[in-house]
Amino acid sequence: MIKNIKVMLLPNNKQQTKMFQTADAARYAYNWAVATQMEHFKQNSKYMSESDIRKLFTEHKQEKLWLYEVSNDASKQAIRDCCDAFWRFCIEKKKPNYKPYSKKQIVKASKNNSPLTRYNMHCHPKFKKKGKNIPKFYMDTEKIEFSDTHVKLGKIANGKRKNRAKANWIKLAERARIPTDIKYTNPRISYDGIHWWISVGIEEESNQFAEYGEGVGIDVGIKELAICSNKNRYENINKTKTVCKLKKKQRRLQRKVSRKYLINKEGESYKKTSNIIKSKKQLLKLNQRLTGIRHNHIHQITSEIIKQKPSFLVLEDLNVRGMMKNKHLAKALQEQCLYEFSRQIQYKCGCNGIKFIEADRYYPSSKTCCMCGNIKKDLKLSDRTYICNECGNVIDRDYQAALNLKRYGEAIA
Repeated sequence: MIKNIKVMLLPNNKQQTKMFQTADAARYAYNWAVATQMEHFKQNSKYMSESDIRKLFTEHKQEKLWLYEVSNDASKQAIRDCCDAFWRFCIEKKKPNYKPYSKKQIVKASKNNSPLTRYNMHCHPKFKKKGKNIPKFYMDTEKIEFSDTHVKLGKIANGKRKNRAKANWIKLAERARIPTDIKYTNPRISYDGIHWWISVGIEEESNQFAEYGEGVGIDVGIKELAICSNKNRYENINKTKTVCKLKKKQRRLQRKVSRKYLINKEGESYKKTSNIIKSKKQLLKLNQRLTGIRHNHIHQITSEIIKQKPSFLVLEDLNVRGMMKNKHLAKALQEQCLYEFSRQIQYKCGCNGIKFIEADRYYPSSKTCCMCGNIKKDLKLSDRTYICNECGNVIDRDYQAALNLKRYGEAIA
C-alpha cells in the first residue's frame, strides 16, 4: 500500500520566491486549460484531449517567456489535473439525478457571449483565483532528491556550490522522516499561508498482527468524540481548558480584524492595510494551532484503538451534511472533525489488516434496545439515557449504540 508523508520545509528567501513563481505558473496553466476547454466546447460541443491542450500550451508559452523560468512539470501536471476534472464532470452528467440547464438559459448565455454554455454549472471545474487559491505545484519524481536533512527540487535551488545546506538544497524541518533509498509517488509542494510543505507517497507493506481480539463498535458524537463497545470513552477535546482559551482568543482576534475593516472602509469597498494583514496572519496561525490540536487528538485516539488489535471495527455512516443544517449543532459538529476521524480509522485499519465495516446510514443503532431488540421510534436527541418500554432496560444511549454496532459487524463478518 502507498503511505503519504508530509514534512514542513524551511526555505530561504530566494527559494521561497522561486516556489511562489512555480505555484503561480501552475495556477496560470490550470486556468488557461479551463478557458481553452470551455471555448472548444462552445464551438464543437466536445472537450479536448490532454495531448492536444499540451501542444497548444507549448505554443502559448512562447508568448509568456516567464513560464520558462520555472519547472515545466508544474504546468504539465496542472493541465493533467484540469483534464481529469473535466473527465469527472462528464461522468457526473450521466448520474440519474442530473438536471441540465433549460434551453432559455443556454440561449441567454450564448447571447451574452458567455463561455458557460454547458451543463450543470455546480459540477464544472472552476477557475483558481489568485489570493483565494492555495499555492501548490507538482514536482517530477526524477527531479526530486532527498537526504536526511534536505531536499533538492528541480529549478528551485540551482546553485553550483557543494554545500547543500546553503545553496542547492532546501532544509527539512524533521530529520530522517522521509526515506532516501526508495521510489516516491505524486510529490506535491503546498503553502498553507505560513509554511511550505512537501508530501510524497511511499510504498509500504501492511502490518499483520499475530492474534486479533474481539471486534469493536464505535459510536461518535458531540458530547464525547467516541464511545467504544469495550467501554472505552474518549473525550471531546474542544471542551478542555486549553482549547477553550484558544477559542476565546480566536473570537477576540476575529472581532479585531472586523473592526479594522470597518474603520478603513472606503465607499462600498474595504481597504486592506498592513495592520489588517498582520492581524489576519495572527488569526491564521491561531486557526492552524487549533486544527493541529484537534487532529493530533484524533490521531492519538485512533492509534490507541488500533493497538487493541480488534478483528474488525464498525463505524456508522453519519449524514454530516444534513446534520450541519441544524444551526444549533453545526459549529460543534464542525469542531469534532468526524470525517477526519473516519478517514484515519479507515486507513489505519488497512495498514494493520483490520476489517473496517461501515454501518448503514439508516441503521437504528441508538433506538434499538440491546437486550430485547425493541426499537424506540420516539427517542429524542436530548434523551441521553435509553429506557426500554418493553423490558425496562436502562442504559446510556451512546454505549448502547456502540454495542449494537458491534453486533452489526458480527452479523456481517
